[in-house]
Amino acid sequence: MNKQTVLVLDFGGQYKELIASQIRRLGVYSIVKPGNINADEIKKIDPVGIVLTGGPKSVYKEGSPTAKREIFELGIPVLGICYGMQLISHVMGGTVEPSKSGGEYGLTATTLRENSTLFKNMPPRAKMLMSHFDAVTKAPDGFEVIAATKHCKIAAIADDGKKLYGVQFHPEVKNSEQGAEIFRNFLFGVCGCVGDYSIDDIIESAVREIQARAGDRRVLLALSGGVDSSVCAALIAKAIPNKLTCVFVDHGLMRKNEGDEIEAVFSKWDLKFIRINAQQRFLSALAGVTDSERKRKIIGETFIRVFEEASKELGSIPFLAQGTIYPDIIESGGDRAATIKSHHNVGGLPENIGFDGLIEPLRGLFKDEVRTLGRKLGLPENLVDRQPFPGPGLGVRVIGAITEEKLAILRDCDAIVREEIGKLKVKPNQYFAVLPGVRSVGVVGDERAYDEVIAVRAVMTTDFMTAEYAPLPHKVLAKISARISNEVKGAGRVVYDISGKPPATIEWE
Repeated sequence: MNKQTVLVLDFGGQYKELIASQIRRLGVYSIVKPGNINADEIKKIDPVGIVLTGGPKSVYKEGSPTAKREIFELGIPVLGICYGMQLISHVMGGTVEPSKSGGEYGLTATTLRENSTLFKNMPPRAKMLMSHFDAVTKAPDGFEVIAATKHCKIAAIADDGKKLYGVQFHPEVKNSEQGAEIFRNFLFGVCGCVGDYSIDDIIESAVREIQARAGDRRVLLALSGGVDSSVCAALIAKAIPNKLTCVFVDHGLMRKNEGDEIEAVFSKWDLKFIRINAQQRFLSALAGVTDSERKRKIIGETFIRVFEEASKELGSIPFLAQGTIYPDIIESGGDRAATIKSHHNVGGLPENIGFDGLIEPLRGLFKDEVRTLGRKLGLPENLVDRQPFPGPGLGVRVIGAITEEKLAILRDCDAIVREEIGKLKVKPNQYFAVLPGVRSVGVVGDERAYDEVIAVRAVMTTDFMTAEYAPLPHKVLAKISARISNEVKGAGRVVYDISGKPPATIEWE
């Protein structure tokens, strides 16, 4: 791909692909490499710019990820974000220390220098997402301080002569005001990018990669019916026509009537569709298991074993395809990121999967990019815009041990939540019910009741890496509560989750 490239160097941050995604949305090709890459390797890539990601470590501690000074002397513009800014400061002779205020977390009022290259055409104040416990207390020689907050006097630095820049905040997340403008100033004002990249390039390169990997051999796709696996199916079918078999495993953890709905949709597609009913197998494997990570790994391994058996029955299909996307990778601790939760299709996979290999053409994309890709491939809007549903299904929405009784209660409650919120003209990006595994005293008629608490979760997000709770009308919440209490036996009190991401995740487990 002969296009201008921006190199994203990963130092273990949770937002590395979000940075790459933001760069691509601005029309510039980006790739992610480990932060310990050397100068010679960077020269071979020949990037027009380098972005250093955040990370969970302290740059001044032994064993923390670092970079050699020569990288900052290549003449290539560099933008360091959070840990990346601290790393530039540390390597170039500045001082990084634990923040005296204990750090900053969440949206923070930030004062920006108006005449600075990085903040050109931006207002002098903006709210930026902060998430740091260390701070730069002395900028390196030659650097100017170009931003500050109440508790962080050095919130951004710049050396225009060397084209080295750093920001303590995270401009890559959606809720940072003017974040895209900072990237635009860096890419086009500093790096001289021309914007010669589009989503069409992803389709072309993915098709080539699938063809090169699979050749004329068959592929078995783990189809969930969600947008990720559906787009994956369309992409593989485009790359290797008549070589794809889609297998939908009903693990007994689906939403109400969902298995039948998925079969009705995909049995009409021009591909081989197989449904395997394995409800009792999964529930038996999960019996008595309460730890969320253990649940995910059991579900992941059981999925693989079912797919292995299906492959043998179909004549030993060599490749397993999955609709894995990048949030799955980073939350499972892949590629140096800290593990938040193992996804059944990543961290939940056993070492021996019984296939020649995996095909995951979406693993470098975020949800918004996958939806765009789906539209480009001609998928219907109702499928492309479908809200996410985790691969482990209700297994990670029933907190604690899973039983058929709990699943039945949650299915009915979740159906009510989705029905009532679905009536809104402006809908949250994801909404569902959770059974937290807590019982609460109530009154039914004149008698004491002791029933399950049901939590309602609804969030607004575009990338699913960050999210804010949806401020649902009280009338809607009251209707949901009344219906659940009256219609679902075994469900009592209803609560609404108002946590954002971070600090919470969208799913409860």
